[in-house]
Amino acid sequence: MSGIKGKVVVITGASSGIGEGTARLLAEQGAHVVLGARRLDRLEALVADIQSEGGSAIYQQLDVTDLEQVQAIVQLAKKEFGHLDVVINNAGVMPLSPLDALKVDEWNRMIDVNIRGVLHGIAAGIPVMKEQGFGQFVNVASIGAYAVSPTAAVYCATKYAVRAITEGLRQEVGRDIRVTLVSPGVTESELAESISDEEARQLMKEYRREAIPASSIARAIAYAIEQPTDVDVNELVVRPTASLA
Repeated sequence: MSGIKGKVVVITGASSGIGEGTARLLAEQGAHVVLGARRLDRLEALVADIQSEGGSAIYQQLDVTDLEQVQAIVQLAKKEFGHLDVVINNAGVMPLSPLDALKVDEWNRMIDVNIRGVLHGIAAGIPVMKEQGFGQFVNVASIGAYAVSPTAAVYCATKYAVRAITEGLRQEVGRDIRVTLVSPGVTESELAESISDEEARQLMKEYRREAIPASSIARAIAYAIEQPTDVDVNELVVRPTASLA
């Protein structure tokens, strides 16, 4: 089925930023969006907004580091709408810091959310998609999946991993299941608010002076989803025009 209308789409990290923007756009275009994030109040408000505008949206609290919770939201989508078309693995964190700051807890959090979260989305979605004979994964990486910068070594490592996992998945399930990697450049979001290291915070503040809205990434995701089933858009990098990095 090409197009977006009627498709059932699970979105992780849906309470703000790219996840929220994608939920709004896909619902506007007729998709049934199933939204997961840790912040229930944000999800409730977002779903109420979408429904008030005639869109189809439901939500469930979700921590992507918990495989059972990710499986549960996929099953919710199937139960409510009968099938599953797309899983958008969008949840991510970015507490940047120099390696010698030794913020090991933050390193582990990035590994858990940015890598394990994507793997959990894949693990939850593959059985359903294989059984029904179709589906699509959209994994959100970053331009950090292509180049490393100071204070971002661990973050970039997680995004390189997402890129590698996505390509491996494409090669393994490509006959019936489409696989897309979307790598945003500097995008308006709350990601930088998790930076506790003052040096990294100041560097990122300057770096993020040229940013595009989350809706720009949402349009790229929608483009990949709306293609005919025999067209698999594998990799999209979306940057501000002014970006040189």
